[in-house]
Amino acid sequence: MQHESFLHRLQKIFRSFFSDKTKIRVNTVNQCLLVLFILSTLLLISCDDKPSLAELCVDNKEICLEFGQDSWCKTQRNAISLAKITLTSSPTLKKSKDKSPQKYRLLVSYEDYIDCMSLASQIQHIKLKEKTVVRTNNLLMAKAKLSELTEETAGANHPHLLYYHWTRRSDEQALNKLLQLEGSELLENSTAQYHLATYYVKRDINKTLSLLFHSLELHQPGSILEAEVLQTLATIFTNKEKYKQAYIWLKTYQLVNDEINSDLVDKLSLYQQRYRLDTDFLDKVAKNTLAKIESGKFTSPRF
Repeated sequence: MQHESFLHRLQKIFRSFFSDKTKIRVNTVNQCLLVLFILSTLLLISCDDKPSLAELCVDNKEICLEFGQDSWCKTQRNAISLAKITLTSSPTLKKSKDKSPQKYRLLVSYEDYIDCMSLASQIQHIKLKEKTVVRTNNLLMAKAKLSELTEETAGANHPHLLYYHWTRRSDEQALNKLLQLEGSELLENSTAQYHLATYYVKRDINKTLSLLFHSLELHQPGSILEAEVLQTLATIFTNKEKYKQAYIWLKTYQLVNDEINSDLVDKLSLYQQRYRLDTDFLDKVAKNTLAKIESGKFTSPRF
């Protein structure tokens, strides 16, 4: 059944391009690029009920071709496409008046892409100079889109956007509005609890820990885990000289990162050697902790 589902998806994707009504011509650059984009993302198709990015791009070609195709920063570029499709095409969101959480996610996706492309655009191709031009253009376009969306969301009252404008634009009025919402139902979600914790991290460590742990308690299975929560916990326990806890949270942070981070590997090894930690046991604790968080079964520990 899974193989039949996969083939059905595959047929659906390519039927839209190779039907008699929409034959792809060699000189139709945009359509060819979109086919290549879909081919590059087909491996991401899973056997669950959620549509893949490749499938979503069939009905959202303009969004998926917003940037010139390039092998660099593909993960970040795909995140933008998915965030934008969710914002503009989701059936449930079309009925909703407030799309602030999705706009916040798109803002952060643009930032991640800009950070990645800022490095990639500096790489000069001797033989393929057009590659450098594509990357530079993509970077400039992303910055323009980010600036436009930032201006559009200025003055918004959603907690996520209040946090964004406080941290990015030093908007004290946005911060005051965010703090006034503390304790309200609007902040009873994982992301908002982490945002609130960043305010208290230099003011009240115990309250910060409570907020961070509550953020993990509120994590919804299948949603994006705020990895910065784990990293912040590791830093706090390191500063408190509680190295076992610091190692556990640093290891948990490593487990949620797809890319290998050599600095992180070295730091974990240093913790093991300097503090003589039983890392085999602590690694299991970290793995079990992450499993509880991702399944929505995590409960705040005593500290």
